[in-house]
Amino acid sequence: MTRRTKSVRVALGTLGLVAASTIVLTGCSGGGSTTTPTSTSRGALVVGVTTDVKTLVPWTATAFHDVYDVLPQLYDTLVGFDDQLNVVPALAEKWTVSDDGLTYTFDLRQGVKFSDGSDLDAQDVVDSYDTIKDPATKAAAAANLGGVASVTATDASTVTIVLSAPDAAFLSKLAPVTMAILPSGADLTKLATTPDGTGPFTLTSDTANQSMTLTANDDYWGGEPTLASVEFRVIPDNASIAAAMQSGNVQFAVFPDSVTAQTAGTGTDVLKENQLSYSALMLNADKAGSVVADVNVRLAIQCAIDRDEVVQSAALGDGTVTGPITSPAFASDPSDRPCPTQDLDKAKDYLAKAGYANGLTIKTLAPTAAVYAQGPAEATDLQAQLAKVGITLDLVTEDTTAYVNDWLAGTYDAAVARNGGQPDPDAMYNRYFISTGNLNKVAGYSSPELDQLFAEGKATTDLSQRQAIYKQISEQLEDNAAWVWLYTPISYTVTANGVSGFTPMPNGSLQGLRSTSYAG
Repeated sequence: MTRRTKSVRVALGTLGLVAASTIVLTGCSGGGSTTTPTSTSRGALVVGVTTDVKTLVPWTATAFHDVYDVLPQLYDTLVGFDDQLNVVPALAEKWTVSDDGLTYTFDLRQGVKFSDGSDLDAQDVVDSYDTIKDPATKAAAAANLGGVASVTATDASTVTIVLSAPDAAFLSKLAPVTMAILPSGADLTKLATTPDGTGPFTLTSDTANQSMTLTANDDYWGGEPTLASVEFRVIPDNASIAAAMQSGNVQFAVFPDSVTAQTAGTGTDVLKENQLSYSALMLNADKAGSVVADVNVRLAIQCAIDRDEVVQSAALGDGTVTGPITSPAFASDPSDRPCPTQDLDKAKDYLAKAGYANGLTIKTLAPTAAVYAQGPAEATDLQAQLAKVGITLDLVTEDTTAYVNDWLAGTYDAAVARNGGQPDPDAMYNRYFISTGNLNKVAGYSSPELDQLFAEGKATTDLSQRQAIYKQISEQLEDNAAWVWLYTPISYTVTANGVSGFTPMPNGSLQGLRSTSYAG
C-alpha cells in the first residue's frame, strides 16, 4: 500500500421520520435495482469518485467521501442505520433501556472478528468510546458521548452505558461510522494506512489519488458479501466519470444532477434520492476580528441571497431550499427567517446599521469540485449575489485536505460548505451549536439560550414537545444568522447493466454496497 500517511429494533419512524422517497428511472436496458443478489453473481465493482480518501481512521474522519463512501465498508458500529435511517442492531444484536432512560445494556454478537483476526469483545467497545471521548483524539463525533457518565464491560459480551441525563437521540448517535468500534489498543497512526475493522470488506491496495481496492471479508458476521471487491477509482470530475461509465470502465457512480446522470449511457439504472445533507454559507462569528461577528452583517448576508437562484445555478435545479434542520420529523420551515426571500434593500439597511454602508470584504473558504461537485458554482453564485449590496466574497479555493484542515481550525470568516444530515437534530447540531460542542469552533456561534434548548431537546422523549423545542432552536439560528442555510441536494445513483441490489440512503451513505452484486 502506498497511502501517505478492530432483542430490540428502535425505529425512528415511530418518531415521525418519513425517509425521502426513492424514484427509479430506468434506462433503455440494464439490471434492475430490486434483483436479489446471489453468491454466484459476485463481481469486481468499480465505483467512480472525484476525490481520494483523506483519512482511514473513522473517529477523526470529516470528509464526506471518507464518512459515507469508504469507511462504512470497513467498519461497524454498536448499532446501525437501515436504508430508511431506522436504528437497527449491528455489533450489538439486542439491547435494553432502563425505565428512567439512563442505563443502556447491549448484548454483543458472538463470533465477530476484526480484520487482524482478533475477536470482538466488550472491552473493545469500552476502549473505543473512552478514546472517542478523550479530547486528545479530536474525534469528530465526541459530542455524541457528551452525556455518557460511564461505559463498562459487564462481561465479555455485555456493555453497560450509563447516561448522566436522558437523551432521546442517544441510540442514533451511536450509529454513524465516526462511532466505529476498533480493537483495544488500536494504533491510530497504523490505522491511517491499515484499517482494522469488522466490516464486510478489507483494504487490499491503495494508490494515492488513483484508486483504492477493498476485498470481500468472507468471514463477515453479516454474511458473505455479494461483491468480490469494490474499487474506488479517482476520476477528476463527474463528466469524466459519466464517460467512463459509457465505456464500461466504471459500473457505479453517484451524480449531483440528473443531466450528468442521464449521460452515463444506455444500459444503466438511475436511482433518485432526496438527501438530508445541506449546503450552507457558514459564518464564523467567534473568529477574532471577524466582520461577521456583528449580527447585522450576518443578517445582511442572509437577506441578500436568493436561495432559489443558488439551487438553479449550482445544482441545476436538483435541490430544495432548506432551513437549518433537515431531519424529516423536525424539519425547519425555510420561510421562517428574517428574509424568506431575497430583499436587497433590507440587506443594505442591515449593512448600514453595522457601519458598512459602503460595503465590506469577507475572506471566504471555498471548495474545489473534488470536495463536492456543486461547491465552486455555489461560491461564484454567492459572490455575484452579495456583490449587489457591496459585500465582496474574497474566495480562497482549496483542495480537500487543505479545505478540511482550515474548516476544522475555524480560520475562515465564511465558508461555502456541505454537511451531512442526521435523522435526529440533536445528533445533527449538538456538537456545533452548544458552547461545549467539540465542533463549536467550526460553527463559530453559540448562546446560553441555545445551550438550554439543546439540553431540553434531548431530555424529553415526547415527539410534539421535541418538535416545539427544535422549532425554537431553528428560529434562534435563523434570527441570529448563525449560518446561511441554502438547500438540500438530490443524488442520482447510476448503476451499469449487471449491477443489482443497491439501495440509496437519505444520508448519502454507500452502505448498500454490502448487499450489492455485479454480474459483469
